[in-house]
Amino acid sequence: MSAPYAKLPAWADYGLIPLINLCVAFLVAGLVVMLVGENPFRAAAILVEGALGRGQNIAYTLYYATSFIFTGLAVAVAFHCSLFNIGGEGQAYVGGLGVAVVCLAFDSILPWWVVFPLAVAGAALFGAAWAFIPAYFQARRGSHIVITTIMFNFIAASLMVYLLVNVLKPATSQAPQTRTFLEGGQLPKLNFVLEALGFSVRSAPFNLSFLLALLAAFLVWVLIWRTRLGYEIRMRGFSPKAARYAGVSDTKIVIVAMLISGALAGMMALNPVMGDQNRLQIDFVTGAGFVGIAVALMGRSHPAGIVPAAILFGMLYQGGAELAFEMPNISRDMIVIIQGLVILFAGALEHMFRPSVQAAIATLSPRAVGAEARQGEGG
Repeated sequence: MSAPYAKLPAWADYGLIPLINLCVAFLVAGLVVMLVGENPFRAAAILVEGALGRGQNIAYTLYYATSFIFTGLAVAVAFHCSLFNIGGEGQAYVGGLGVAVVCLAFDSILPWWVVFPLAVAGAALFGAAWAFIPAYFQARRGSHIVITTIMFNFIAASLMVYLLVNVLKPATSQAPQTRTFLEGGQLPKLNFVLEALGFSVRSAPFNLSFLLALLAAFLVWVLIWRTRLGYEIRMRGFSPKAARYAGVSDTKIVIVAMLISGALAGMMALNPVMGDQNRLQIDFVTGAGFVGIAVALMGRSHPAGIVPAAILFGMLYQGGAELAFEMPNISRDMIVIIQGLVILFAGALEHMFRPSVQAAIATLSPRAVGAEARQGEGG
């Protein structure tokens, strides 16, 4: 069977091509900025300055990136199993409920370092439980995972509104939110790390869940590329028929992959709920579940790509706020357009420049492409 493209060296496949796509996306974004009458070079300088120019800005960038790492990993695990989990938004919502239940129950009697692992378990359990139902429908009834996970996003949002208004809201409060967690339910900030590096951080929500996100990225790499379960997930992703022929249970592997994906999405809630707001409130996810799709696409579903892709989108979130303030002609909607262009070139058009890169590498180093092609045939 012929392949549409020859196998490229890893540095080109996971580094060069995403970099080219990213540069083209920002080039087109620069043209959009010119159309509204602003200088694209000044806009780029403001965006970078707003994201990385001061310690305060870096802390906010990393805070946003933390949420995107979790949701990007969630999407990537499902991708490897040939599943499009578009329900990270709802799974993160329900994961926040797991965090809140733990914090409300134990914040007054246990220290944060005991409550934190319990909250991690609660977030993962609730997120996985919310992903289980679409996974079961996909595995046993053939219901398309995209449709069911989208539906469950809306169900999760409605469920959260009902619980916050009628169950979890204190009787003396009018706002649809839980009480503020006590000290045992609050994660310590990591601003001191930036201050130790010479940056000044007045107050920012950058917290301990960032380290958990990095640990999760490493564990996902171990799972997907160093374990039998990960091999079965990737086998099912490459060819469900071959996986069944090899004795892999399609029902089991679909459900397990979605449970892991849902658990990772649910753990995203630790960052805003326990690390920043210190309470559960409506709309705390703020689109991070959908951004995770773009992060996974741009990072080629590999943790080593997902982490920098998440930081990039954190820069767009933080720097975009500064850009909208400094350049009134560039609204927040324009920032969404820039994000959309990154998604377009990193996802839908990710192979646009692949033939040119392949030809260039073959011309400069034919042995490299030939070796990779032979390795792909042998593997």
